[in-house]
Amino acid sequence: MNIILLGPPGVGKGTYAEILKEKLELPHISTGDILREMAKEETEEGKNIKEIMDKGNLIPDELITEILKKRLKKEDCKNGFILDGYPRTIPQAESLKKIIKMDKVIDYAAKDEIILQRLGGRLTCRSCGAIFHAKNSPPKKNGICDNCGGELYTREDQTDEAIKERLKVYRNQTEPLIEYYQKEELLIEIDANAGLDQVDKIIGESLDAIEGEE
Repeated sequence: MNIILLGPPGVGKGTYAEILKEKLELPHISTGDILREMAKEETEEGKNIKEIMDKGNLIPDELITEILKKRLKKEDCKNGFILDGYPRTIPQAESLKKIIKMDKVIDYAAKDEIILQRLGGRLTCRSCGAIFHAKNSPPKKNGICDNCGGELYTREDQTDEAIKERLKVYRNQTEPLIEYYQKEELLIEIDANAGLDQVDKIIGESLDAIEGEE
């Protein structure tokens, strides 16, 4: 089964995807993770990707589509996958449609003020990538990762200014996908305003919706 996860930045798609990955035994493909890895590379393409992401803007359609095509050709995707972070625009959705058939699209919805609260305090480990929150899930030692002892920092795309820009871009360019996939009769809508403290409830509703529509 090929599944797309939609929702604004910070809604929890990564967390939900990792749980669904285990429940459904499908690989989780995060274009955001792929791009962040590429942005670390000391190449012209990597530097270009990092500059775009730091400003909170979207990667050009042609580039991200080519990157995704290569990933979907890997052996672990033969029985399906969970796609997180793509498509983000109607043109990307049209491009994806030409590449492969999708079965379900889950939209995790949350209000902007909820997203700002969640992302505003995020701290990321420079070494292992673990994520903490200054208020909701703080590290045991200030600025130090509980898992590996690495330095915690605020990513440039998670400053207040960048978050607001990301939300603006999402509402203008990605939110129209909700109507697009409604017309395709693939959309499943899940209320994610409750946040990550109710992950089990949200995942349960997701699985019920998927299984109920099979």
